[in-house]
Amino acid sequence: MKKTVFTAGLCILIFLSEMTIGQEGLINTNKLTFEQALLITKQNSLIMKQAKENTQQKKLERQVTKGLYLPQISINASYTYMADDIHLDLTPVRDAITPLYSALGNYGMFSGVPNPDPNTSAAMPFLPDIISTSIVREQLLEGLNTVNAAEWDQIIQKKQFGVVNAGFTLPIYMGGKIRIANKAAEIKVEEAEAESVQKFHELSCEMIERYYGLVLSLNAQKIREEVNMTMQSHLDDAEKMMNEGIIARAEYLHAKVYSSSADRELKKAIRQVDIVNDALLNTLAINDDISISPISTLFYIKKIEDVDYFQNKAITNSPLLHKIEKKKGLAQQAYNIEMAEFFPSIAAMGTYDLYNQNLSPYIPEYMLGVGLKWNLFGSKRLHKTQAAKIQQEQVNTFYQKAESDIKTAITKYHQEINMNLEQLKELESALEFATEYYRVRENAFKEGMASTTEVSDANLSVAKVKIERLEIMYAYDIALSKLLYYAGLEEEFSNYMLGSEAVYESY
Repeated sequence: MKKTVFTAGLCILIFLSEMTIGQEGLINTNKLTFEQALLITKQNSLIMKQAKENTQQKKLERQVTKGLYLPQISINASYTYMADDIHLDLTPVRDAITPLYSALGNYGMFSGVPNPDPNTSAAMPFLPDIISTSIVREQLLEGLNTVNAAEWDQIIQKKQFGVVNAGFTLPIYMGGKIRIANKAAEIKVEEAEAESVQKFHELSCEMIERYYGLVLSLNAQKIREEVNMTMQSHLDDAEKMMNEGIIARAEYLHAKVYSSSADRELKKAIRQVDIVNDALLNTLAINDDISISPISTLFYIKKIEDVDYFQNKAITNSPLLHKIEKKKGLAQQAYNIEMAEFFPSIAAMGTYDLYNQNLSPYIPEYMLGVGLKWNLFGSKRLHKTQAAKIQQEQVNTFYQKAESDIKTAITKYHQEINMNLEQLKELESALEFATEYYRVRENAFKEGMASTTEVSDANLSVAKVKIERLEIMYAYDIALSKLLYYAGLEEEFSNYMLGSEAVYESY
C-alpha cells in the first residue's frame, strides 16, 4: 500500500497537467480527475439540459406577465350574414302627419308672412293675409308631396356586412392581480433556478458514487491481481516441495484450491470494474465504449466541522429548502390573488373602424370607454380564499418537516463519517499485523514449518484488510458527499478533496 498526503497545490497541478480541453469544451482523454468528470457530466447531462430549459421557460413566462401592464392592441375582422335586413318602419309617422299637411294646405288661414320685397318692406312689413295664406298653403302642399314621395321603410343594416377594426384594452385598476401575477412569475423563475441547483447536486452525488466506485473497483482488482500472483507463486513453490518430498500431496492440493479461488476472485473483480465503468459512462452521458482511468484517489479527512456547522449551513444553502421556500411564496401569492377578487377591475377600451363593407352608416367610426367589473356576491370566492389559506399552512408544515428531516440526515451522515474514521484507524493496525503475519507464515512454509493453508489464509487476510480499508474510505467519501448535499455544500466536495488535510490512499 502506498499512503500519501498531498497538498492542495500539488493536486491542482496534477489536475491542470492531465486535463486537455477540446474545441467544444469537452475533455478528450479517458484519464479523468473527479473535477474533469464532473465538468463533462454538467455539459452532457440531459437532466441539466432539462433543468436549464425549464428555467428558460419560466423566464419567458415572466416576460409574458410583465406585458399585462401594457395595453392590448388587436385587429379584429368579421363578416356577418343575417337572415333578413334590419328595417326601421316609420310609416305610422307618415300616416300621422299626412292629414295635418293636407288639411292645412287646403283649408288653413295664415297671416304675418314677412314681405320679401326690400322696396316695399318698409311701408308694408307683412304681406296681406290672403297672400300670406296662399304662400303658406303652397309650401304645405309641397311638403305633403315630399312626405308622400319619401321612403318611410328604411334598411338601416343589410343582412350581409363585413368589418375590420382596431381595438385596445388598457388595465387601469385590477385589484392588484397584475402585480401579484408578476410576483408569482418571479418566484417561479427562482424556484426553477433552485431546482437546477438541486439537480446538479444530485448529479454530483451520483458522480461521486460512481467515480469513486470505479476507483475502489480498480484498486480491488489490483489487490486481487497481487493475491492471484502470490498464490500462483506459492502453488509453484508447493509443487516443487511436493516433488522433493518436503510436503505431502494434500498440502499441494490445498495450495491449488486457494490459487483457483484467487483466480475466480480476480475475474469477478475485473467484471465489477466493467460494470462500474459502464455506470460511470452513463453518468458522463458518453456513448463511446471506453474505459475510464480515474486519476483522483479515495481520500479521507481526519477531522471535519461539527454537526451544528452543517445544520446551520443547510438553513441558508439547502436547495431543497430553497425550493420549499419558493413554494411558500407561491402559496402566499395564490392567497393574495384570491383576496384580489374582492376588489373591482377597471379598464379603458376602444375600437376604431379601419374598413367596412355594407356596414350601417349609423355606426360611429370609433368608440372609447371605461369599463368596471365588480363581483359583489358569490360563495365560491370565499371558499377559494379559505382553501388558499389552508394551502399556505400546508406548505409551512411541509417546510418544517423537510427542515427536520434534513437535520436528521446531516446527523446520520456525520455519525457515519466518524464511524468510518474509527474503523480506518483500527484497520491501519490490523493491516500491519496481517502483513507481518503473512511474512512470518511465508518464511515458515519455506522452512517446512507451516502448511499451505496457513500461508494462503494469511495472504487472504492481507487482501481482505486492504479491500475492507478501501471500502471504508469509499463509504467515507459517499457519506461526506451526502452530508454536503443535505447541507447545500455539495460544490465544496472538491475543496475537501484537495485540501491540505486530505489523506489519499491507493494500491
